[in-house]
Amino acid sequence: MSKKTNYSYIGIAFIILVFGIYFIPRIIDRISNDDVTRNESRSDQTKEKDAYTSDLIFIKNPDGSPKKVPDFSFTDHNGNTVTNKDYEGKVYVVEFFFTTCPTICPRMNRNLVQVQNTFKGFDNFGVASFTINPENDTPEVLKAYADNYGITNPNWHLMTGERDDIYKLANEGFYIYASENKEVEGGFEHSGNFALIDKNGFIRSRVIEGNPLIYYEGIISEEEQTDEDGKTQQITMLKEDIAKLLKE
Repeated sequence: MSKKTNYSYIGIAFIILVFGIYFIPRIIDRISNDDVTRNESRSDQTKEKDAYTSDLIFIKNPDGSPKKVPDFSFTDHNGNTVTNKDYEGKVYVVEFFFTTCPTICPRMNRNLVQVQNTFKGFDNFGVASFTINPENDTPEVLKAYADNYGITNPNWHLMTGERDDIYKLANEGFYIYASENKEVEGGFEHSGNFALIDKNGFIRSRVIEGNPLIYYEGIISEEEQTDEDGKTQQITMLKEDIAKLLKE
């Protein structure tokens, strides 16, 4: 090896040493401030994909801790007692509905049946449907409703119980609005959103353009794509994110 080559290697090593010492504190500072993301080490193709299906996040409580499904215990459409423990180890979708709903519920449940059929054969996927009209929606009524819609997944439970417990679960447990209102069509108001729960009982979602989605729009179908107000369907996103959680 020539002396000139030796000097070249020494020079390169010196440059690495100086600039390494200079930049390392800045790199550490960026990491500590959460400025560095995994996207920086991925290919352009993966970056483009992550812009649409970014890593799933944990929905947080006001104190910053991950929000978990509260304990619950209700009777399902088969007359069985079902609790949150029955969903442990499963990925599942949560909705609040009622069987006599004349507006959004039929659309929501047709979309959920599509989701059910997409994950047919997955023993660790389910749905939790809570009626907000328990006085009418007995297990027998819920059973007929399930049969009518083609609900076949054994982990899809349509549940009824004490009114106060259901409304507390909706409004405080999930922050998914539900209320009785005699002035509106059907007599009840409720959200058309779906919550996505992971195998450990935590509420999960995705980030879109820097903002958490939190809940998934459940009314617009994949066939419709958009509604009259220009809102875009999110059932495709929901399916993608269920698939991700099933792999966790």
